[in-house]
Amino acid sequence: MSANVDLNNRPDYDDVLQDIADYVLTYKIESAEALDTARNCLMDTLGCGLLALRFPECTKHLGPLVEGTVVPFGARVPGTSYRLDPVKAAWDIGCIVRWLDYNDTWLAAEWGHPSDNLGGILAVADHLSQERLANGEAPLTVRDVLEAMIMAHEIQGVIALENSFNRVGLDHVILVKVASTAVVAKLMGANREQLLSALSHAFADGQALRTYRHAPNAGSRKSWAAGDASSRGVRLADIAMRGEMGIPGVLTAKQWGFYDVLFSHTNNDLALKPEDKRAFSFSRSFGSYVMENVLFKISFPAEFHAQTACEAAVTLHPQVRNRLHDIDRIVITTHESAIRIISKVGPLANAADRDHCIQYMTAVPLAFGNLVAEQYEDDFHAAHPLIDVLREKMVIVEEPRFTREYLEADKRSIANAVQVFFKDGSSTENVVVEYPIGHRQRRAEGIPLLEDKFRANLATRFTGQRSAEILALCKDQARLAATPVNRFVDLFVI
Repeated sequence: MSANVDLNNRPDYDDVLQDIADYVLTYKIESAEALDTARNCLMDTLGCGLLALRFPECTKHLGPLVEGTVVPFGARVPGTSYRLDPVKAAWDIGCIVRWLDYNDTWLAAEWGHPSDNLGGILAVADHLSQERLANGEAPLTVRDVLEAMIMAHEIQGVIALENSFNRVGLDHVILVKVASTAVVAKLMGANREQLLSALSHAFADGQALRTYRHAPNAGSRKSWAAGDASSRGVRLADIAMRGEMGIPGVLTAKQWGFYDVLFSHTNNDLALKPEDKRAFSFSRSFGSYVMENVLFKISFPAEFHAQTACEAAVTLHPQVRNRLHDIDRIVITTHESAIRIISKVGPLANAADRDHCIQYMTAVPLAFGNLVAEQYEDDFHAAHPLIDVLREKMVIVEEPRFTREYLEADKRSIANAVQVFFKDGSSTENVVVEYPIGHRQRRAEGIPLLEDKFRANLATRFTGQRSAEILALCKDQARLAATPVNRFVDLFVI
C-alpha cells in the first residue's frame, strides 16, 4: 500500500464526547445544594440581564434580525416584548446576561461564566413549552431548567479545571458553546447519536480568539461573545436533530483534529514535537460539583479576579478619601491569573477596557467608596481624571501563596490585598481579602445580599407588585421548580 494515502477506518466517537453525552443523558440530579444554588443562580442571572437593559450599547443588539418577523411559539427575552426564534432568543438572553460582567464565575485553569448557558437553556425551554401546550402536551418546568443549568455548569466547569484554552489564545466561550449544545440537545429530545453529533460540531467550529478581552484590543465583543456561543449551541443541536452526521474523531484526528490544530502549544508546525501536543485532562467525573461551588458576583460588576481588590478598596475608602492627592503609591498584591488577564497600563478606550483593568476597578472604589456599572462609561471616566492619576501610582505585586491557593481544590481563593502609601511616609493597613463575598465559603453572608441585588434589578424594569410576585416565586424552591417554564417567563415580559 502506498504511504501517501489516508487510512479511512471511521473511528468511534472520542471518549470526551461520549463522557459528556452519557452524563447529560443518564445522570440524575439529586444534590439539594446544587438545586438550591441553581435557583439562586437563575435569579441572579436574570437580574443581571434586566439591569443590562438600561444600556443602549447592549439593547441595540436585541430583537429579530428582520423587523416584523412573527415566530409561532417564539421564545421571549426577559425584560422586553420580543418573541424570537430560539437561536436569536438565545443570543439576546446571553447578551444581556453577560453585558455588565455581573453574573456568576468559575475560576480554574480556564475561566468563564457558566450561567452564560442560560441563554440557550431558557430560550429552548420557553419555545418547547409553548409548543407542547399547543399540542396538548405537558410543558417543561423550571425544574428542567435548573437541572440543565447544573449540567451546563458542570460540563463547562469540569473541563475548565485542568484545561487552559487561554494559554493557546482561545476564548473560554468555547465551553459555553459545548455545554449549551449538550444540554439544549437533551431538552430537544436528542438520542445519544444526535447528541454526540451535535457535540462534535461544536468542536469542529472555528473558535473565538481571546484578543477582544486583552490590551490593546479589549472591547465590547466580550459582552456578547457568550450569547453568540450559547446561540450557536442551539443551532448545532437543531442541525443534529435533523439527522446531520457527526465527526467522531473531531478532537483526536491527527493533523486535522481539534487537539492538533487548536489545542497544541505550536499550531503552525505539522511535525509537532511530543511535548507540544496536548489533549484534555480531567481531575474528576461529571456530577454537580461546579454549581455547588460556583462564584457569585454580588458586590461589584467587575471581572472576578478583581472582586477582592474592590472589596479591599471599599474598606480603605474612609481612610483615603480626603487624602487622595497625598498618595505616593498604591500596592496591589495579587495572583498570577489577575496579572495575566486584567493588569494593564495606558489609556483605557471603552467601558469593556475598564472593567478588565484591576487598576481601574481598584481606583474607583478607593476614591468613591463603591463600583457600579455606570462608572465604567466614557462620560464618568472623562469627568474624573483623578482615576487615571491613581492608576499611575499603582504597583502590582504577585504573592506566590495567592497564586498557589487560587488553584488548590480545597481553597479556590481569589485573594487580593491593597495598601496605600502617602507622601509623608505614613500608610494604611494592608487590607487582605482572601475570598469574595460570592464564594461558597461566604454563602451564608452572600445569599441575602444576592437576593437584595435581584430585588434591585427587578425594580429597574417592573412595578413593585410584579417585582414582589417574581421574588416570592423565586424564593420558594418547590413552587418555582413545579412552575411551567412558559408561565415563569410570562412574568418577565414587558
